[in-house]
Amino acid sequence: MNLNFKTTIKALFLALTVFTQVKCSSSNDATDPGPVVTPPVVTPPVVVTNDVDFWLTKGDQSVLLAKQTGTLGFGTTVNTYANIEVSESQKYQTIDGFGYTLTGGSADVINQLTPAKKSALLQELFGSGENSIGISYLRISIGASDLNAAPFTYNDLPTGDTDLDLAKFSLDKDKAGVIALLKEILAINPKIMILATPWSAPLWMKDKDSFIGGKLQPKYYDVYAKYFVKYIQQMKAEGITIDAVTPQNEPLHDGNNPSMYMSAVDQATFIKTNLGPAFKAAGIKTKIIAYDHNCDNPNYPKSILADADAFPFVDGSAFHLYAGDISALTNVYNSYPTKNVYFTEQWTSSAGDFGGDLKWHVRNVIIGSVRNYSRNALEWNLANNGSFEPHTSGGCTMCKGALTVTTSENFQRNVAYYIIAHASKFVPAGSTRIGSNISGNLQNAAFVTPTGTKVLIVENDGATNEIFNIKFNDKWVTTSLDAGAVGTYTWK
Repeated sequence: MNLNFKTTIKALFLALTVFTQVKCSSSNDATDPGPVVTPPVVTPPVVVTNDVDFWLTKGDQSVLLAKQTGTLGFGTTVNTYANIEVSESQKYQTIDGFGYTLTGGSADVINQLTPAKKSALLQELFGSGENSIGISYLRISIGASDLNAAPFTYNDLPTGDTDLDLAKFSLDKDKAGVIALLKEILAINPKIMILATPWSAPLWMKDKDSFIGGKLQPKYYDVYAKYFVKYIQQMKAEGITIDAVTPQNEPLHDGNNPSMYMSAVDQATFIKTNLGPAFKAAGIKTKIIAYDHNCDNPNYPKSILADADAFPFVDGSAFHLYAGDISALTNVYNSYPTKNVYFTEQWTSSAGDFGGDLKWHVRNVIIGSVRNYSRNALEWNLANNGSFEPHTSGGCTMCKGALTVTTSENFQRNVAYYIIAHASKFVPAGSTRIGSNISGNLQNAAFVTPTGTKVLIVENDGATNEIFNIKFNDKWVTTSLDAGAVGTYTWK
């Protein structure tokens, strides 16, 4: 092949290559869609709904029964935090309510508020609105307690006199105080439960002419039973139903003013021979609850329940926790599971610390009592003044009310207010305690309300912040509590 031919072929080849490249380029620009580009996949954001409402109180008082704004949604993501598992299938006792003792002194200071201020306070305490705490149970004294200005009964007589027919029985000393205030409370919550208990029998019935100590003389057992009957009937005439009575406040503490000693044997005899039959004869349905004293002596109520003749008249046993352990309630319940147990008194001190009292009382009085089968939980005094008055001579000088009334227009909420409110606001009468496990320092109790809302009260008894899960129906929600803080969680 000569050189000219080879050059010609090479030129033709180059021309064809250029033509092809230009053609392809022209084709791509005009009609060819080119390579397919896949757009990125955009995942829609996960919307977490709020399933759980959360109310918080901290021991340093920086947060006080405040509804939290964070989102708590149930999910299935597993983590390694501690679990509190709530089980609605495990059902325990019915709850009667949470509240305080409405002492005569409480009534006196609350009644000193202006009508408008008192009305607003009573709505806050006993109403059912968003800004109310829904107190559902009150304890009152039959006659005076030591948080009255002075001791009295409803049948006080000159020394040496007797009144076997109780013709001089009168509620007059309480009509302007406790009774008048109860009528206002009942107008707000007609279903509130009321437990009544005496600090002393009338002196003419005792073996000692003193409000302090002494015993009820056996010859007056029958008339004293009629004293209870007359009290219940006359309170009913005032529009006040007494749901239950105990025969004696703190029957083994005879140094208070007023007070009266009553042994377990004497109480069993009084119930089976006099009080129970008197109620039956008068058609009175008011429950009789034994003991009403400390957890260090569960044998006292057990010995009454062991009495075959007293047993049918006794609804259950009541406890305080100035001595002993809260597990005493389960001790008695397990021995007599057809009988109820109640927690009826615990005071907070004027020398107490808010954070320490919050922890101890929520752990023991609220969570501890209901986990040991109590149908209620009551703190002691509802209200007093800035000097922790009124009280009798020799009565409690350090008992701090849930409220301190400072002027006719002002009051302050103390630690006992928040202790009770974390339960009373969310767990109404008729709720049922349901299953929940104790996990480490996270003391807790769970409930289902009559409308089906689940409620979990948690107290962090540890020294550091705790992150934990609330597990319900195989789903989790993760939350946390500071050391000493109390949280109430609710969900449907």
